[in-house]
Amino acid sequence: MTVLDTARDVARAANATVVFPEWTDPRVAEATRRLDAEGLCTAIPVVDEVNDALVSAMLDVRGTKEALVRRLLHKPLYRAAAMVRAGMADAMVAGANSPTRRVIEAASIGIGLADGDSIPSSYFLMQFPDGRAFIFADCAVNVAPDAVALEAIARASEQTGQALLGKTRVALLSFSTGTSGAGDSVDNVRKVAEATGFTGPIQADAALNAGIAAKKGLDAGDANVLVFPSLDAGNIAYKLCQELGGAQAIGPFLQGFRHPVCDLSRGATVDDIIAATLVTVMLATRPAP
Repeated sequence: MTVLDTARDVARAANATVVFPEWTDPRVAEATRRLDAEGLCTAIPVVDEVNDALVSAMLDVRGTKEALVRRLLHKPLYRAAAMVRAGMADAMVAGANSPTRRVIEAASIGIGLADGDSIPSSYFLMQFPDGRAFIFADCAVNVAPDAVALEAIARASEQTGQALLGKTRVALLSFSTGTSGAGDSVDNVRKVAEATGFTGPIQADAALNAGIAAKKGLDAGDANVLVFPSLDAGNIAYKLCQELGGAQAIGPFLQGFRHPVCDLSRGATVDDIIAATLVTVMLATRPAP
């Protein structure tokens, strides 16, 4: 059974409520129709009016002046985020017609970061034809994370992996394994490895192949959470896996927030939206331990 199969079963049992701020987009409309018809979630649009519950929810997150909050809540993305914070929905699926930065802004102000998380980041759930599944992070948000940001991405990705994959094995990827290389990028990765205890710096082949890892003196080779040193590396890797390896890239999802947020690609198909919603519901109803 794939992660997506599991997510479908979890969603069918959970009856979660998911808000879709881009409800009128034809792809979203068809996806929500199918989700409802199959009993996978209760899909709802944003509420029409700014009410006191939404205002209170946003004030609780940021302590912003009420007049500004009321202005922001006239935008559907912000209303949707505030609905999640107010308990009117379990999660938000957005991005079909909105750039990532707008979805992040709305989630940051309307939902807020989880306790202990310092930055938002993103990941893809990568499902391969042979049944293997991986978390790839960060592939959509942080361009050149320093050691502090990279540590936040790695810790959030471990939590995501626990919720979706069960047992996690985190690899901090680099062009260098162990102490064989130097430079700003590998130095950042090394600092994060020392702070977290995750495996790294490690090259991708050693992270995935136990035989290669053993030749390099490492007890590794079975990673299922891959943390990339830069957005360049992560974005290129997931697209290569799609095109050359036939992998299904589900997402991107945002992590680091108090409640799950899916940031769809603006090119998302109906099937993409459904798959992303199932994973979002799984995260909403099965938080990481």
